[in-house]
Amino acid sequence: MPDEKPLYNSRIIGTYIKLIANKYSYINVTELLEYSGMTPYEVEDQGHWFTQKQVDLFYERLVKLTGNFNIAREAGLYAASPDAIGSVRQYVLGMIGPYRVCEMIGKTTANLTRSSRYDSRKISANKVEILVTPRNGVEEKPFQCENRKGFFEAIFKVFDNKIPKIEHPECMFKGDDVCRYIISWETQFSTIWRKACNYIAVFAFIVFSGSLFLFPVERLLEFSPFAMLIVLLLSLLTMVGERMEKNEMKESLNNLNDSTDQLLEQIEINYNNARLINEIGQAISMHTEMEDVLAKVIQITEKRLDFDRGLILLANKEKTRLEFRAGFGYRDDKLTFLKNASFHLNRSESKGIFVVAFREQKPYLINDIDMIGNTLSLRSLQFAKKLGSQSFICCPIVCDGEPLGILAVDNIKTKRPLLQSDMNLLMGIAPVIGVSIRNAELLKARTEQMNSILEVMAASIDARDPMTAGHSKKVKEYALGICEELGLSSDYSEVVGVAASLHDYGKIGVPDSLLKKEGKLTEEEYEIIKTHAEKTRKILSQMKFEGMLRQVPEIAGSHHEKLDGSGYPVGLKGDEIPLGAQIIAVADFFEAITANRHYRNPMPIDRAFRLLRNEANIHFRQKIIEAFTRYYTKKYNMGKNLKLVSSM
Repeated sequence: MPDEKPLYNSRIIGTYIKLIANKYSYINVTELLEYSGMTPYEVEDQGHWFTQKQVDLFYERLVKLTGNFNIAREAGLYAASPDAIGSVRQYVLGMIGPYRVCEMIGKTTANLTRSSRYDSRKISANKVEILVTPRNGVEEKPFQCENRKGFFEAIFKVFDNKIPKIEHPECMFKGDDVCRYIISWETQFSTIWRKACNYIAVFAFIVFSGSLFLFPVERLLEFSPFAMLIVLLLSLLTMVGERMEKNEMKESLNNLNDSTDQLLEQIEINYNNARLINEIGQAISMHTEMEDVLAKVIQITEKRLDFDRGLILLANKEKTRLEFRAGFGYRDDKLTFLKNASFHLNRSESKGIFVVAFREQKPYLINDIDMIGNTLSLRSLQFAKKLGSQSFICCPIVCDGEPLGILAVDNIKTKRPLLQSDMNLLMGIAPVIGVSIRNAELLKARTEQMNSILEVMAASIDARDPMTAGHSKKVKEYALGICEELGLSSDYSEVVGVAASLHDYGKIGVPDSLLKKEGKLTEEEYEIIKTHAEKTRKILSQMKFEGMLRQVPEIAGSHHEKLDGSGYPVGLKGDEIPLGAQIIAVADFFEAITANRHYRNPMPIDRAFRLLRNEANIHFRQKIIEAFTRYYTKKYNMGKNLKLVSSM
């Protein structure tokens, strides 16, 4: 339906709202907007467009509330006030003359309305024609014609505070195809003065030339002082005119310089914002854990941006709630309140600004929460008051068209008003956050999937013999404990953990008759058992490990190597053995001798540690044995067994 097309930018309604606040403060704006099918969120959002039906309802209700049938034109004229037009006023002033404004009218109005096309034509130095042609399927109302007149008056009034003359010979609301406006304005006084001086000079020249033919030279000489006086007077008038013209030009140039300075300032702001977004992207791309990503975002936002407070809410896995995940600038009591709060996404009655921004994937800038008070649920209003929020910006965090959460900021200490540029900046940051969050989620899911596969692989070996069930899991626990005591990085510890889980996977190629044999193995049987280390390396080499995990096959396949070179499968010595393999060797040895086996009973813990200590710097590295002892002492509450520890 034509009435349902988005045709009018929210800034048009915003001008009406400002006029109401300035002159008709008794009107309840929230009720007016609700009657019109609009919300304060939409009016605040300069990227939102309203339909013809909504604008019609808004105007009809406003006329009824004010009793002013000329309010459309009044609102158009109000656009000239600094309160309404702000920086745009400076931009208009920066243009040398009103005709230049008319040349730009088509581009300017395209940012405000999609209902009609605006074309301008110069008639004379101080007169232009503007044609407004409705687009197909659009039916404007007469009040919009009046609003246009007021808007044109506002544009030209900016220059000298004088309302221009507007003729309207053709009107689409009187049966014509277009609305035609002829706008004329007073010529600048310096121009009139210059023309007058020119006329006087021409007149004086004609009189002087005629006198040469009418009077003898002697007679003319009698009038020479008078002629000199006329020349001096003309020179003086010319100088005055030039000064007036220079002053007028200086004023225009000053306005142009102001606009240029503002433009350069905005370019610098945009450049710095682009750099900031790039820096944020680079900083958070270095992190793969969700909490690390969020912590880095909050840290940079607090340090680099001019906001008192900020928070990130993310949807839970089921997409039923928004939950607090990170923030800055909040006191401890407010932080506790935020952590315990949640915002329901699966309830139709939930209409808080965070929920609305998430659902609609739209940003909102609210500089006065009282304006949207009637549109909030009681719970949302209480939440805002509890936090002390009066103005804030709320931006959705979106990735691949799917909302992930909310980024919100506000100012309470500085009391600086929030601007559209602030929202634009946050909207530039939010997608970067969204991509990082999605990457962290995917990486976590892939890691969990890989870990589950590894656990199944390890369990498949242990399951062959109930006697050794849990061996790989225990070796992994011991190995990670050693890594922690040695202060190894989390990345390398992960490599060791994976290798420990799969260190015996090559036993899948060893017959059960040998693995479960209760008696002593023959020399030939032992050689077959020893092949499991090389088989582990070969099998794991076929897996597509990436990054540091590429070390897993070599580490897992070397866990039976010994410092003195007496190990297998290769007989590596000392530092030839990967550190991870040396760690797993200690963990595997201790778990094996302290566990129940077909051919022997478990060894007592104190004896097992003595045996392990006797192998120091022969089969196993001493610092690894010491690290394992410290870990085991803490983990299994062996603090009283000082003899065991000190004897190391």
